[in-house]
Amino acid sequence: MLINFTEIHGVDTENHGEKPNLKKIMSNSMVFFYFIIAILLFNYLLERFLEYLNSTCWSDQLPKELEDIYDAEKYRKSQEYEKHKQKFGLLVDTVTLLVMIFLLLTGGFSRLDQMIRLHTENPILMAFLFFGILGLASGILSLPFDIYHVFILEEKFGFNRTTVNTFILDKLKGLLLAAIIGGGLLALIIFIYESTGNYFWILTWVVISFLMIFISMFYSNLIVPLFNKQKPLEPGPLRDAIEQFSAKAGFNLKNIYVIDGSKRSKKANAYFTGLGAKKRIVLYDTLIYDHTIEELVGVLAHEIGHYKKKHTIQSIILSLIQTGLMLFILSLFIRKDSPLAQSLCQSLSGFSGVEVKQSFHLGILAFGILYSPLSLVLGLFMNILSRKNEYAADRYAGENYQPEALMDALKKLSVNNLSNLQPHPAFVFFYYSHPPLLQRLAALTKIKKT
Repeated sequence: MLINFTEIHGVDTENHGEKPNLKKIMSNSMVFFYFIIAILLFNYLLERFLEYLNSTCWSDQLPKELEDIYDAEKYRKSQEYEKHKQKFGLLVDTVTLLVMIFLLLTGGFSRLDQMIRLHTENPILMAFLFFGILGLASGILSLPFDIYHVFILEEKFGFNRTTVNTFILDKLKGLLLAAIIGGGLLALIIFIYESTGNYFWILTWVVISFLMIFISMFYSNLIVPLFNKQKPLEPGPLRDAIEQFSAKAGFNLKNIYVIDGSKRSKKANAYFTGLGAKKRIVLYDTLIYDHTIEELVGVLAHEIGHYKKKHTIQSIILSLIQTGLMLFILSLFIRKDSPLAQSLCQSLSGFSGVEVKQSFHLGILAFGILYSPLSLVLGLFMNILSRKNEYAADRYAGENYQPEALMDALKKLSVNNLSNLQPHPAFVFFYYSHPPLLQRLAALTKIKKT
């Protein structure tokens, strides 16, 4: 069955005044519907298959190549952690899939749209109510899983430090941010769509691009303080060592901050953020507690490597291109009053028989699912590039500082976070933005020998 991309006008008197394209719209909507169901099932089964492959690499015995990284007890604990995370992920994904298929089969999304239309026909307000109700329902459904993950799973393996008050405040702040930033952006995009029609994607691309660059520059200044405290790294041996290396590397770094990551978890991290004068290095306090000064400078050298190799700029440019591509394809699917757009919206009715009107919010919801295969392919490309960039940043740190220091830091991070050090190659290919530890150590060892 083929989707009709041509718009047919006129009146069919034999059909009692019904437009002749209505049957074609209903027929094409079922094609979209089956595509949506197939994509949801494919994504679910693909993830299960990759998790199965990954589980074949698990072992109760400490592998020889890990003997200088893990002790037997810690390794056993890391394997248990992986198994528990996989079981938990399976439960969450299964519930999510079943809820989505139920809503699609019964026309839950289109019924919600009809209910909202009883109160308003304003496209912006309809979208607010539609996504607001779905977001609230999703939050309520996921709440038990979030509680289990934080207070049972992470607690069991010694990571959790989140209090009940912090958990509740995080949820409320997240909802507020989603309403203000997400709602504001949604309103602006719909306004542009209603005002400019089929070429809305160009202006929307400009707006989103500006927002992405703005967030890249000011994320640590505006968003992070809502959830965590950041303070400049205090004067002392660590700051002196960092500033000394930065000067040697020709990296003008004035903003070195420490974030209270221990407020929520024992897991450690560090990241580079910002552009130009707004760039800063952020170290988790848990990272500082667990590592030597040499190891911390090694981690910092890695982050400076990303900047020197222009990985941040590269990532932003690629994200902007990917966003533009997505918006262009979206514009083809949601052209106003086109049979294609009407079929797309109607597809969310499933077998319910509910007839729906074309709307931006229904169209973008259905398109989001249909776009996921292309998103998966683009994500694979981004992961390949990210892993390549991580090797490059490691190489920069190894050549300009001490490869041993970064190697020791990476080992500690992996052990303290109970990382799986022997993931299946297929699992790495699909999901890993960083190379597995053993491959990173092998690459750094080559630098060490030169």
